[in-house]
Amino acid sequence: MVAGSLFRRKSRMVTALLAVAAGAAILSGLVTLSIDIPRHMRQEFRSYGANLALIPAGASGVISTADYQKARTLLPAKNLTGAAPYRYLMVKINEQPFMAAGTVLTEAKKTSPYWLVQGRWPEKPGEALIGREVAEMIRLLPGADFTVQAGSGLQIGGEGMQIAGGSMEFSVSGIVQTGGSEEAFVFMSLEDFEAMSGSGGVLDAVECSVSLGRDELNVIAQAISAAVPEINARLVKRVTDSEGAVLSKLKTLIALVTVIVLLLIMICVATTMMAVVAERRREIGLRKALGADSSSLAAEFLGEGMFLGAAGGFLGALAGFGFAYFVGLRVFNSPVAFLPPLLPLTMLASVIVTALACVIPVRNAASVDPAIVLRGE
Repeated sequence: MVAGSLFRRKSRMVTALLAVAAGAAILSGLVTLSIDIPRHMRQEFRSYGANLALIPAGASGVISTADYQKARTLLPAKNLTGAAPYRYLMVKINEQPFMAAGTVLTEAKKTSPYWLVQGRWPEKPGEALIGREVAEMIRLLPGADFTVQAGSGLQIGGEGMQIAGGSMEFSVSGIVQTGGSEEAFVFMSLEDFEAMSGSGGVLDAVECSVSLGRDELNVIAQAISAAVPEINARLVKRVTDSEGAVLSKLKTLIALVTVIVLLLIMICVATTMMAVVAERRREIGLRKALGADSSSLAAEFLGEGMFLGAAGGFLGALAGFGFAYFVGLRVFNSPVAFLPPLLPLTMLASVIVTALACVIPVRNAASVDPAIVLRGE
């Protein structure tokens, strides 16, 4: 009887089926994106810089290399984009004071991808990046040589460097533009910095870029601070707060759209089923006159609705993944992962929604008075 009812009213059922499938497609697509988008968003946010900083907690005011290596083992390798250790020292260039920063340049490139470098990053000893303000003040361009004076009487040595009287010759590999304080710095490799300063084995700070959410990152920071008392691990609030706010608003938007889509599915299915009940009033009246009870009629209409929900949910889940895949490629240039459990869950949600949508039509069918209907009233 359910199959006969469905096939006799193909146009209405196809319309309802397409409505359920469209709603299920949007539902499954949004759920897929809500699960996969945070991962892509965290990767995108890594372009805004480090989100975890390691600073000294002891009285010495520095971090030993051994403590840094111990802390780094607590960072999840699969989520670690980069970790750049830094040393700082005031130096003179052309008798003007500037701040020099020594770092592992390959790691700094990972933690600070937003740096705009005119030229290239240093590739060999004796090369340095200089900030735009430094370049303008002492009139340097990429490829130019300059002398960094760190004091006198230092024992300095290194391949590719010319040492004379406590000063070191560098060549400009690139000029850094960030719009921030980095434009007033001179960046060099940590090896060059240690050779210039005559000291090593300690760090002033470490910038870490970890592709994790704020709560997970906070747990890691607490673990590092507890395991290595000489290090204070702190979240970079301007990055983590912005990331958390964007993801929270995005999830709220997806939740609102999902609720609206479910309501639209219910309205469409309810309208279709009410029209079916109106068309079949004489049939319903005749069946009730012959002894059919309300429960059997309710089961039939619910069966039709649940069949539409299951079929539409199946088609919609597949279409929804295609929608999510397309959005992932267009927006993030990366495909989203197919989630097999989402197929039965989408079908179940569609069945529940269509069943709820059939409540009013079923009540209308159960309230048909056979005597009135069979008289043609």
